[in-house]
Amino acid sequence: MAKAKKATVFFCQECGYESAKWMGQCPGCKQWNTFVEETVVTGSGTNKHAGSVSHTERREPSCLSSVSTDEEERMTSGMEELDRVLGGGIVQGSLTLVGGDPGIGKSTLLLQVCKNLSDTEHKVLYISGEESLKQIKIRANRIGKISDNLLLLCETNLEIIEDTIRRIKPEVVIIDSIQTMYHEEVSSAPGSVSQVRESTSTFLQLAKGLNVSIFIVGHVTKEGTVAGPRVLEHMVDTVLYFEGDRYASYRILRGVKNRFGSTNEIGVFEMRSEGLTEVKNPSEFMLNGRPEDASGSVVACSMEGTRPILIEIQALVCRSNFGFPKRQAIGTDYNRVNLLMAVLEKRVGLQTADCDAYVNLAGGMKIQEPALDLGIVMAIASSFKNRPIDEKTICFGEVGLSGEVRAVAMAEQRIQEAEKLGFTTCILPRVCLDQVKKKPGIKLIGVSSVQDAMEAIG
Repeated sequence: MAKAKKATVFFCQECGYESAKWMGQCPGCKQWNTFVEETVVTGSGTNKHAGSVSHTERREPSCLSSVSTDEEERMTSGMEELDRVLGGGIVQGSLTLVGGDPGIGKSTLLLQVCKNLSDTEHKVLYISGEESLKQIKIRANRIGKISDNLLLLCETNLEIIEDTIRRIKPEVVIIDSIQTMYHEEVSSAPGSVSQVRESTSTFLQLAKGLNVSIFIVGHVTKEGTVAGPRVLEHMVDTVLYFEGDRYASYRILRGVKNRFGSTNEIGVFEMRSEGLTEVKNPSEFMLNGRPEDASGSVVACSMEGTRPILIEIQALVCRSNFGFPKRQAIGTDYNRVNLLMAVLEKRVGLQTADCDAYVNLAGGMKIQEPALDLGIVMAIASSFKNRPIDEKTICFGEVGLSGEVRAVAMAEQRIQEAEKLGFTTCILPRVCLDQVKKKPGIKLIGVSSVQDAMEAIG
């Protein structure tokens, strides 16, 4: 047998492209300065990155007509918000990646899921590479009593973990975290591109081969993406991001990839001393503490997947003391705010060129949907004129460069959510009036331009 040799190669952190030398731009994904140097073992048949094929059971090709199209089996996690993001529950044999900032609550969320599943007689295995059994026990005591169906293992060796999963045969496995796992045949350090890719590949084979649902926790970089190669997100079935300020009480779980359901669904949680609590009505939660009779404040409606969320848009416009006015946007696109202010100046005649302008989405939400355009415009105009908008008025609509208010999707669901929370007036695109049913409890005002919207609020 040939003796194993060590070789130095370079991997792209974005797409996993392999090269014998360092390059400034990756030929695979065209990103700059993404190559990192690593050492791999070659020559003995143990280097799995060289394309070697393990001896597995042969599978014959199947005809498309013989494939069953029955609904995939799902198990409930015991948390409706998580089930919503997953598309209805945990799919058996799925591989799910959960990413988020340190301390945001990823481990707490998954430990609560383990508790709920174990209470319903599901066999769960929690594997931690970062905490000891005592540390996990301390966190578990805050959540509540956990049944013996939950098994704990503190291990980072991938071969031992694989053997344990095959021997115990759990229904759900939690890996916390993927950056701590290592394979002895890969000589690079844990958390490197090679180790993360090898570990994810192993868990993918276990999930599909044993029909076990696996959740893997992934740390994120300062840019907010999962650390390691971008191919990690391509390999898994579902990618969930845990968002929110770690010092604030609420957390948002957002699905950015889901092979078993719709994407861009969100679940809202509140961090308490006993763990994460579901927020059943996020619109009401986000509007708590809204000021009364204050200029520059208006409520708009955004759609996150299939869920309408009412969000307060705040604007502050004041004369600038310097020659160059300052503009700032928190929670929405800064360039979009500048564009809308230019529309106000050109189409409505508001002279905001020499004014400082600050726009904020209350509650720390981050939304990019164009349906918030009309709300941003009305909040800026309200602050500029120092005229409060009726607190029972809500608006939504996309604003074009000509000042027109364009249609948005799911107008019916937005109006229903507003009516449910007690709003009496809704300003919406005129073209959407034909798509919605008349509501006795809410007045619908259709506008075709920003000028019409300004006249509607007086």
